Amino acid sequence: MRFFNTLTRRLEEFREIEKGKIGLYTCGPTVYDYPHIGNYRSYVFEDLVKRFFIFSGYRVRHVMNITDIDDKTIRKANELGVPLAEVTQKFIDAFHGDLRRLNILKADVYPRATEHIPEMLSLIAVLLDKGFAYKKDGSVYFSIESFKEYGRLANIDRDKLKPGAAVDSDEYDKEAVQDFVLWKGRKSGEPSWPAAFGEGRPGWHIECSAMSMKYLGAHFDIHMGGVDNIFPHHENEIAQSECANGRTFVNYWLHCQHLVVDNRKMSKSLGNVYTMDDLRQRGLDPMAVRYLLISSHYRKLLNFTFAGLEMAGQALNRIKNFIFSLKNVRAEGDADPDLCAAIDASLNAFRKNMADDFNVSGALGVMFDLIHEVNPRLNALSQKDAANVLDYLQRLNTVLGVLDQGESAPLAADIEEKIAQREKARKGKDFALADAIRAELKKQGIVLLDTPDGVKWKKE
Repeated sequence: MRFFNTLTRRLEEFREIEKGKIGLYTCGPTVYDYPHIGNYRSYVFEDLVKRFFIFSGYRVRHVMNITDIDDKTIRKANELGVPLAEVTQKFIDAFHGDLRRLNILKADVYPRATEHIPEMLSLIAVLLDKGFAYKKDGSVYFSIESFKEYGRLANIDRDKLKPGAAVDSDEYDKEAVQDFVLWKGRKSGEPSWPAAFGEGRPGWHIECSAMSMKYLGAHFDIHMGGVDNIFPHHENEIAQSECANGRTFVNYWLHCQHLVVDNRKMSKSLGNVYTMDDLRQRGLDPMAVRYLLISSHYRKLLNFTFAGLEMAGQALNRIKNFIFSLKNVRAEGDADPDLCAAIDASLNAFRKNMADDFNVSGALGVMFDLIHEVNPRLNALSQKDAANVLDYLQRLNTVLGVLDQGESAPLAADIEEKIAQREKARKGKDFALADAIRAELKKQGIVLLDTPDGVKWKKE
């Protein structure tokens, strides 16, 4: 398996630190607002990578942080005039709801920054003691001049470093290559905690270093996020972590490229910033959203359009209709050895594509090639053949995750009741009522098919 390491800017063969195990840290949301689809491109890609590692036999320990204390969360709480915890909990709950809708596997730990202040204080104390940090005006700053490797991740020219010039803001552009804040001295209107170096609160960057070390150790395998995290956040994480521990922080850094909408950067002024709730209110399938978000290579800009989302939904429906047909194969007989060989070859090709820098486009192409090969032969398949193809699709879906909320999801009780009412109407020869119920269900995305084995249903 190989993939692109942002740190070295080249494709590298993956070698885990501990045989068969992977420590994975992914930057989670800053909970001051609802995440938008650009954020979810990163989260869905991270889920795809995690799923493929599991598919490949690795045990993955996944940590995703929750940033519930920083400039943005404090600003939001002050704007609303409510306690910080009340604001952040609302958006944490919404985030977890979106993860479920997008079929994103749960992380092993979701550490919140406010619950790990002691770990941050200990880390800052080490940096001060070793001379990598200094106090100024009640705050504590990291000295970028003290770390000779600073700028390697973001490919920053060291001549542009501005040692001694301190920046307090959690987020800043690449031109502000200055000493960054580890601990912010107490300010009016902000939460604060007692500390040996003065009451205050943590800066954003120290949070992830402290939490990743607690749950994954000082040295772990993979750190992921969006390209916007490279600088300053991940660059600063490396600096403070490696200076504190005197060793490599992370072996592999993976970053997902931006998402744009209709070839334009997302902006509230343009009205093109969409949350999952926005899409749900439009009646759009979260699984189609997931399919679209994973369908392009992660290192390429993804252009989100509603036409593209419709095409993603159509691709999903082709898979679902194929699965529906396979489940209704009734012919007896042995499994076709040629089909078994084709399935094995397709599975290997899928694995090979995913192992090559997570080439999901190629992997999806492999899956559809097999579907196109089998579809014309459906009437000639035995039940054993159909079971083998269904098993193949389920194995692929453990990586793709786009079908788990589709055909396998149970129908709501009121839908089941309407199907039963229609069957009763048909038996009573009330075909007008039966047709009316069928039309009503179709509007709700449920298509009924009358077969010799009884009524079947599928979701459009």
